[in-house]
Order: sequence, then C-alpha cells, then structure tokens
Amino acid sequence: MSNTLFRTKNVEQSILDTEEPEHSLKKSLTALDLTVFGVGVIIGTGIFVLTGTAAKNTAGPAVALSFVVAGVVCALAALCYAEFASTLPVAGSAYTFSYASLGELPAWIIGWDLVLELALGTAVVAVGWSGYIHSLLDNAGWQLPEALSGRDGAHGFGFDILAAALVLLLTAILVIGMKLSARVTSVVVAIKVAVVLVVIIAGAFFIHGGNYDPFIPKAQSAEAAGNLKAPLIQLMFGWAPSNFGVMGIFTAASVVFFAFIGFDVVATAAEETRHPQRDVPRGILGSLIICTALYVAVAIVVTGMQKYTALSVKAPLADAFKATGHPWFAGLISFGAAVGLTTVCMILLLGQSRVFFAMSRDGLLPRFFSHTHPKFRTPYRSTILLGVVISVVAGFTSLSELAELVNIGTLFAFVVVAISVIILRRTRPDLHRAFRTPWVPFVPVLSVCATLWLMVNLPAETWIRFAIWMVIGFFVYFLYGRSHSRLGRHQETTVEEVVHPPHGTTE
Repeated sequence: MSNTLFRTKNVEQSILDTEEPEHSLKKSLTALDLTVFGVGVIIGTGIFVLTGTAAKNTAGPAVALSFVVAGVVCALAALCYAEFASTLPVAGSAYTFSYASLGELPAWIIGWDLVLELALGTAVVAVGWSGYIHSLLDNAGWQLPEALSGRDGAHGFGFDILAAALVLLLTAILVIGMKLSARVTSVVVAIKVAVVLVVIIAGAFFIHGGNYDPFIPKAQSAEAAGNLKAPLIQLMFGWAPSNFGVMGIFTAASVVFFAFIGFDVVATAAEETRHPQRDVPRGILGSLIICTALYVAVAIVVTGMQKYTALSVKAPLADAFKATGHPWFAGLISFGAAVGLTTVCMILLLGQSRVFFAMSRDGLLPRFFSHTHPKFRTPYRSTILLGVVISVVAGFTSLSELAELVNIGTLFAFVVVAISVIILRRTRPDLHRAFRTPWVPFVPVLSVCATLWLMVNLPAETWIRFAIWMVIGFFVYFLYGRSHSRLGRHQETTVEEVVHPPHGTTE
C-alpha cells in the first residue's frame, strides 16, 4: 500500500499531460506579466497597516530591518520555487512539485492545503475590499441596505453583495483569458504602486530625525499566554517572544512576513508562460525584490513622520499624515488599498483555479473540471465552480478569525517545496534546470528552518483548524482520489499487461 501512496509522477509525464488538446492552457504570459502578478498579490493593505502596527508594538523604527529579514526568509523559499517552476513548468505550483518528488499522498495533502488557503484568502480579501468600498460610499453619503452589507453588525439576514459581486466579476475576467487578466492587473497595479510611491515621496518631506531615536528601543519581555490564542511555541515550551531590542526585530519579522505572502502564486501560472524556464524565476524574484523595497521605504517613512509610540494600530500611515496636518492623504491611502485589493483577490482566485485544475487533470478530483475552454483555453469549469462557491462564502461569512489559516497553509507549502528541491536533485540529477537554487541543500534546509520558526509562532487554534482540514483531506483522498488517480490506473494497466500480455505476444 505504501508503494501506491508514494508513487511519483515523473517530470516528463507531467509536461506531456499539458499537451493534451482538451486539457492544455494557452501560453500568453511574459516575465513582465508575472512580475506584475507578483506585485499585485503581495502589495495589499498590509503595506499601510502592518508597518505601523509592528513598529508600535514590537520593533520601533527598526521595523524596517524586520522587513529585510522577512524578505530574506521569503527569498529562500522563492529560490526553491524558481528552480521547480523552471524545471517543471506545469500548473499546480507546490502540488505539482511534490507529486514529482515526494509522491501522490504528499501531493494530495499540499494540493488540498492550497485549495483551502487560496479559497479562504480570496474570500477574506473580497470582504476586506468590500469594507473599504463601504467606507468610501459612506463618505459620499451613500449607504447600502443593511441586509446587503455583510454579516458583521447585521440583525437577521446579512449578505455582503459587494464582496460576492467582486469575486464573480473577477471570475468572468479569468474565464475570458489570462492575457486580459494580465492587462487588467497591470493597470490596477500601476495605480496601486503609484499611490504607494506618492505616499512615500510625500511622507519623506514630513520626516523628523528625532523620531528615529532610539532606532532599536530597549527590549521588553512579553507576557506568556496560556490559551489557544497563544503561539504554539508558548504552549509547548512556555517561551514568550520579546518585544523591541534586537530580538524584537525578529519577532516583528514573523508578523510582517505575512505581508509578503503571494509570490508563490506566480508559480501556478508557469504553464501559461511563453518562456517559463527564463521568465518564471524572473517574475518570482523580481516581484519579491520590488515589494521588499517598497515595504522598507514605507516603514522608514511612517516611523520618521511620527514617533513609534504615538502610531495608531488601525490606520498608522493615514493617521500619521493627519498628525502632520495633511488629512487628505488618508483618503488617498484608502483609495489605494481598495484598488490594490482587487488584484490580490483576482490572483489568489487564479492560483486556486490552477491548483484545482492540475489535481483534476491528474484524476485526484473529478476530470470534468480539467477541460479547458475551446476558445479561451482557460480552465473555465474549475474557475466558474470556485468563483461561485467563494462568492457565496464571502457574502455570507465573517472570516476574520480564519484568516490565519491562509498563513499556515502558505508556510506549509514553503516547507514542502524546499524539501522537494533536495529530493529531486538526488533522484533526478539528469534533469535540465534552467534555474538552479544555489548552495543545495544548505539554502532549502535554511528555508525549512526559517519557515518552521514562523509556523510555531502562529496561534495554537490555527494549528487545530489546519489539522481538521487535513483530516478531511485524508478522507477525501482515500474515498475518491486514490482510486481515480490517472497515475495509479496507468500503473495498474502496465502491471496487467506484464502479467497477462495481449494474445499473440511474447514476454
């Protein structure tokens, strides 16, 4: 049985499957498109919120160094993703990578994990976007009926019509084609980055050097908590991270790290890239470098405009402008956040539909969903299914408490990809690798260690929810996926032909 659970799908077969007429995707993306996708999904509200929050509570002005640390941790994972995506340019990202190295059951686990992560992420972002639009409408004196404004604060029936409508609109764009999606994303990302640059440049004129003193505040010990909302490491070892000081920089890094999540989604579009061996690594690493630079710049500006102890938690950057007598920048920041979240939502939905499509093409999910549109060459069935489901979830559910499941799912994928790089280097040294992760196995091992450190700093209740989802995934695999696997059926057919060769043939 263990042989069937850990059967691997070789790289050549995975690439061959992408050439089936009914299950092939159109190749239309360039390195620029992928970089734009990466920037589009990474830059969200985190750039306007997490910078000030982490500075006030954890690191002070040294939060800029925390972003550098978080960027380095992400770069370790990005190097592993870049090697795999250039070697195995097939939809599915970490799912496809683990199928080629770890085996079918681990691949199913990571695919199941990504389905939850990206679906939940899309719904959470859509609800967040809706909140910004509601705020802008309120400022203009317009209000939607309470029943159509979402679950939060609703008495009786509550449906977030704006969140649901956004998901359905983005679903339609993704069905029509990747190039259209790339064009829409390019326009929106250009607006978003322009807003961020305006904020950085304008804020630079209001910086006071005294606000950086001390750059690294004196360390303060944090009180350990004892309930399930406490980080797992506290419950396991009774250890509580310190705030401020040198260790505070690393504690803040584990907080701001989640502002970087999303670059891995670029790898899901590898199959739809014209020159994936060259362009996917450029897209992954390029978007990460750009976003790290923007995050550091915003951190320097916000802590220079206002003393870190005086920063607000809900809207630190906007309130910093208000404190300097320029409140209209708060409206610009809200506009940038609202615009930016549309691309985050679309690219997360794009990533999920590609993972679902890849699992369906392998037979681990119903093959019905792996057919591509005869004209647009997009996985329209899986995209429409997921778009409708997520729009309903976003409309009816308040997902704030479940948002951290997105984080643990992504971190789990990072660990799997790093381990897979080491394994495939040993099992298939003959493969052509257009991009090679440097210093293997040192870099992948360092990536695993850094990622696990971030994972144990997540609340224990997040781990419990994650474990429940994984248990459900095991049941689905053994009830459906294992018996419908195309790889499994192919191997059974091969064995049958060897044991009982066709009439008239000799062994």
